[in-house]
Amino acid sequence: MCVWHDSCNERMESILKKVLKWGVGCIGLLILVLALMIAFGGGASPPPMRSVTDIVKAVDRSDLPSLSYFSARDGTQPAYRAYPAAPNRIAILIHGSSGSSADMHAMGKALSASGITAFALDIRGHGASGLRGHIGYIGQLEDDLADFVAYLRKTFPQALITLIGHSSGGGFALRVAGSPMSRLFSQYILTSPYLRHDAPTSRGKNSGGWANPFIPRIIALSILHRLGINWFSGLPVIAFALPENAEGTRSYSFRLFSNFRPDGDYLGDFRRSEAPITVLVGENDEIFAAAKFKSALESVKEHVRVEIIPGIGHMAMVSDPVALTELVKVCSGNRRTS
Repeated sequence: MCVWHDSCNERMESILKKVLKWGVGCIGLLILVLALMIAFGGGASPPPMRSVTDIVKAVDRSDLPSLSYFSARDGTQPAYRAYPAAPNRIAILIHGSSGSSADMHAMGKALSASGITAFALDIRGHGASGLRGHIGYIGQLEDDLADFVAYLRKTFPQALITLIGHSSGGGFALRVAGSPMSRLFSQYILTSPYLRHDAPTSRGKNSGGWANPFIPRIIALSILHRLGINWFSGLPVIAFALPENAEGTRSYSFRLFSNFRPDGDYLGDFRRSEAPITVLVGENDEIFAAAKFKSALESVKEHVRVEIIPGIGHMAMVSDPVALTELVKVCSGNRRTS
């Protein structure tokens, strides 16, 4: 047994110095690797996905309502479009990735014609709401939505409110359903919703050609975010398959990418929802695997109803009369179960 004396101290000091030197070296190497992943982990937009963009362009927008604005808690004025009808039922419409409130025009008109007042938002980072592709912090989209609901309640204090989201907007609506905000809404309708890149409904990391995620940069920024370091979270991490002259948001920062989607535990979001959820998917969806939605959500089937609409593609879900007829039917049956 070693008797503690100066030689033991010297040995311990030597070992600690080696460990410290090794640790500093590892940290330095990690910082270098993360820096390289951030600096050189970007990418380009994929080729235009005409099956999406052509459907969007074909929608008649000659009677598109003018933009209106509400005050968010940070003093900015996010934009929305109103489709008035009866005051007792309201639907808030959330567009998909790269889109804007204009993409929800046909849906807004269909709901209004059925007696449901609809409001289509320009989600912050899109359209006329804030800087394209950017938000200030993860969670700001929920804050904006809560502020918009509070704004509507001044005029419609007793109305039932349905939250309808399409594609990434459907994923965001699911995020809300699983959050403490869930009870703000009497039901949720998700049309062709994004669940996760590794969900069974995914068509690979590029969503069937719609998106090009910058994987190395996403990984590096995710690590830093967990460490509480968000200096580089405004950098772009995903680009969409839009033509050069398209009006949509072409890329997302890490903050917007992280916020405009479901919680990491998307099945948990279904379970935590305090209001009923309906998922509507077109049989011919080009971005997600429509046939796999029912099996993917089998474990939460008591919390969600899934309907596959024959012959409908991804963007046709927000404009085709067949899809809109089904959506209006679901929305009109708006009832809280809890």
